[in-house]
Amino acid sequence: MTESTTDEKQCLRFSIDTDLCVGHGRCYTLAPNWFDTDDIGYGQVKDVAIGLDERGAAEDVAAACPEGAIRLDLS
Repeated sequence: MTESTTDEKQCLRFSIDTDLCVGHGRCYTLAPNWFDTDDIGYGQVKDVAIGLDERGAAEDVAAACPEGAIRLDLS
């Protein structure tokens, strides 16, 4: 019998605080696989799960937002 770990099912997800986002575009410029832009240039999170092995890169993208509008959560 094998044990399953919770890490196998966990992933990271971004969210954007639309009250803070002013449309600098760094998120979708730095990580077009995780972010898109809306019709007026504000970032939108793509519906993708981010593996725990990509945590460092994901944290860098979140930290690059000058307004601090990007949040990274474990789900």
